[in-house]
Amino acid sequence: MLRIDDISYSVEGRPLLDHASAVIPAGHKVGVVGRNGTGKSTLFRLIRGELALDTGSISIPKDSKIGGVAQEVPGNEVSLIDTVLAADTERASLMAEQSEDPNRIAEIQTRLADIDAWSAEARGATILKGLGFTDEEQRMPCSAFSGGWRMRVALAAVLFSEPDLLLLDEPTNYLDLEGSLWLETYLSKYPHTVLIVSHDRGLLNRSVTGILHLNDRKLTYWSGPYDQFARQRAEQRAVLAASAKKQEAQRAHLQSFVDRFKAKASKARQAQSRVKMLEKMETIRVPEDAARTVFTFPEPEELSPPIIATEGVSTGYGETVILRNLDLRIDQDDRIALLGRNGEGKSTLSKLLSDRLPALGGKIVRSSKLRIGFFAQHQVDELRIEETPLQHIQRALPDVMPPKLRARLAGFGLGADQAETEVGRLSGGQKARLSLLLATLDAPHLLILDEPTNHLDIESREALVEALTEYSGAVILVSHDMHLLSMVADRLWLVKDGRVAPYDGDLESYRRMLLSGDGGEKKPQKKPEAPKTPKPSRDEILALRAEARKNEQLVAKIEGMRDKLATKLADPELYEDARKGELETWNKKYAEVMEGLHRAEAMWMAALEKLEKAQAA
Repeated sequence: MLRIDDISYSVEGRPLLDHASAVIPAGHKVGVVGRNGTGKSTLFRLIRGELALDTGSISIPKDSKIGGVAQEVPGNEVSLIDTVLAADTERASLMAEQSEDPNRIAEIQTRLADIDAWSAEARGATILKGLGFTDEEQRMPCSAFSGGWRMRVALAAVLFSEPDLLLLDEPTNYLDLEGSLWLETYLSKYPHTVLIVSHDRGLLNRSVTGILHLNDRKLTYWSGPYDQFARQRAEQRAVLAASAKKQEAQRAHLQSFVDRFKAKASKARQAQSRVKMLEKMETIRVPEDAARTVFTFPEPEELSPPIIATEGVSTGYGETVILRNLDLRIDQDDRIALLGRNGEGKSTLSKLLSDRLPALGGKIVRSSKLRIGFFAQHQVDELRIEETPLQHIQRALPDVMPPKLRARLAGFGLGADQAETEVGRLSGGQKARLSLLLATLDAPHLLILDEPTNHLDIESREALVEALTEYSGAVILVSHDMHLLSMVADRLWLVKDGRVAPYDGDLESYRRMLLSGDGGEKKPQKKPEAPKTPKPSRDEILALRAEARKNEQLVAKIEGMRDKLATKLADPELYEDARKGELETWNKKYAEVMEGLHRAEAMWMAALEKLEKAQAA
């Protein structure tokens, strides 16, 4: 059991934790969530004893081992598998120990058997494979891999060592989709306690049994996955808001009596009584709403379709061909997710489409007025750390007046304070926002995003989903965030074996395929040949897509009505005997809205099925 008891901690006089407490039961998998900058990583350092508490205590069972990924492994000549095996220090020490004492030799062998030392290499290899390393790569030295890949080795090492308390801080930031899905499954079966800082809703819904929320310098433990936490917290806020409103009305009523009768001798006693009631009344406080997270993409003008078309295109680096025979078409209303294991060519395809990599053969046609915005993680690292965001955008738009530039920064959640702060002092999420802003300054018709959610908190990710949904240009996504892909993409392309082709399944079927260990596409069973149906035209597909989006918007509108009615029904006053008739009316309206929602959802699903069938044809 991990016990956090009344802890406080400040940085340069700014409190991050103020008399916060929580208890994490042994063996539980817990997601640690909160806005960027609230102190989640600092909490981990406090648990590890790297920082001294101002007040309170943190306790774990005696002799418990704490583990986490502190930094990448060094680029030395030790192989990946040996680096992982060395993480189990007891096994490594026993294996290296030499003794001529028969009793000691027997003790060593017994202990090695107790810790299952002989299966260690197989376990280590399984973890490395799950994180994306082939059998051949596992025998290669660490120096052969870049920093991001060595971070995966460091993660593999701590997973292999199986600490009693595993602390993971945003581990999916250096994993691809396949590695992230593997980690979800591995953590759900991990035999000890896990605390994981993450903004990945998929992981927080499938791998954890509880949520530790760091907010307003306090810690609150909630049972269940993230979606359950979010729903319960919203319901709690609604009840608190209703109670606070009722209390405010009661307070105003009492104060009115006091103000009217405090000067009258005949009513002085009653007025004084109400003053005491006001003094004793404990104010019900509703958690403050954080400043709304936003992304505001500029709207491009509409181009004639297609904006990009390729015929028999091949591409690669030098004489090495990575992708070949590409017959692709992109229109301005496309939302495409690129699937495929790391190294198959997703980044290569992104560079080809963004004109950062030439075609080695075939024909590629782009609209003459096409503007492309490109975002990749390396661009965040290329920002000038000594300059402010305002200076970055001034260099890109020298003829635009500062007030308008500040407005552009604010449209990406970079307020007045951040605009004048050196980039080197900004958080990872703020740097990512600046890079996204710079990539979209000229209102691109096509936006190519390679892992855009790294360093973004959950609220920022939801804002990005909203912005991309409203954006009128085409979007191509490479991301390990399944929630982002499922909410934005309506087409899936699988990059595999040097080719790019539509993936006929959905994201959930792709997830199942990866977890089953099947690296290939689903092979359809042979069926009796059916009479051929006419291939739908592009205009017909566009019409079906428009119908699907129209139905989706209808569902969203009705959901908004449902949420407003749910808030109304959360009002405690509505359940008083005098308002039973009103309650019945609101319940009836809620039932009608839910019935309408079910019909709208059915229409949306039917429209999507028609669209998918047409696209498959």
